[in-house]
Amino acid sequence: MLVLGFMLVSCNQNQQNDESMTTLQLTQEWDKTFPKSDKVDHKKVTFKNRYGIELAADMYTPKNAEGKLAAIAVSGPFGAVKEQSSGLYAQTMAERGFLTIAFDPSFTGESGGEPRRMASPDINTEDFLAAVDFLSVQENVNPERIGIIGICGFGGMAVNAAALDPRIKATVASTMYDMSKVNVEGYFKSEDTKEQRIDKRKALASQRTEDFKSGTYKRAGGVIDPLPDDAPFFVKDYYDYYKTKRGYHERSGNSNDGWNVVGCQSFLNQPLLAWAHEIETPVLLIHGEKAHSRYFSEYAFEKMTGVHVEGESKTVGNKEILIIPGAVHTDLYDDKNSKIPYDKIETFFREHLR
Repeated sequence: MLVLGFMLVSCNQNQQNDESMTTLQLTQEWDKTFPKSDKVDHKKVTFKNRYGIELAADMYTPKNAEGKLAAIAVSGPFGAVKEQSSGLYAQTMAERGFLTIAFDPSFTGESGGEPRRMASPDINTEDFLAAVDFLSVQENVNPERIGIIGICGFGGMAVNAAALDPRIKATVASTMYDMSKVNVEGYFKSEDTKEQRIDKRKALASQRTEDFKSGTYKRAGGVIDPLPDDAPFFVKDYYDYYKTKRGYHERSGNSNDGWNVVGCQSFLNQPLLAWAHEIETPVLLIHGEKAHSRYFSEYAFEKMTGVHVEGESKTVGNKEILIIPGAVHTDLYDDKNSKIPYDKIETFFREHLR
């Protein structure tokens, strides 16, 4: 016990000594895919997760805010950066009175972690918990009033974080992907056999050998470009966001060469939503009626409540799924088609971050 106590004190001291230092190169000019608001103050901040990876974030604070505020940490989509959707959500919620941060996950964007473009159900869930650590000690934040927003693949990570950390008092998952489910099953269960999963494992194992031989990691490629005429609608949907002025960003993996081929290997046998049924705090799932990915939110809702839904909004206890009429997946990345239900998100957090 004494040794453990010493180790804990030492860890805390090291963290405090390093707190004012950053090894990251942070862009100071405004390089977002959305315009800067004159209703909030903005600055770059950094913090470390429990693996020692330093994360970069944009902090948005309502102008002339007083007292201790409710706070929200935002991340996603999977393969995006904070200059895209997560920053837009964070800035908009700050305009509505919350202190917010939009952070780049480990191994991506301006955040630390080597090699680049890797993903992990554990580390990326931890990124949310580290964001809560950071928010909890801000002088202008009430640590009992912290929520999170996960977009697309980080919606699944946000739900997983909510199952793990009771400091998170309310969670929103917007246009959610369950990255474990899609890696295990493929889209729409198109690869959902034992034989297909074994083939995936063999392919990834072979790629690891090739990567080790070459000393580099082969990239899987981001959104396909040029776009084939016969591309599925959801691929065209992604192209319309990541590859056009609407959402392109030079640090975004999805806008460029994507993840490492082996980057998502661990998702194959680490289910993100295994403990979703034990989440006690409120969760709001938001999805587009016409989104190819809607079934991920419906699956998560059923995991949390035991109630099966298809294409309908429903509330069971403090868990809610909200289906946005006519919306496709990327309509909830930005407000191009005025589909993001900011009023609902604000009401949800005001109710549960009291």
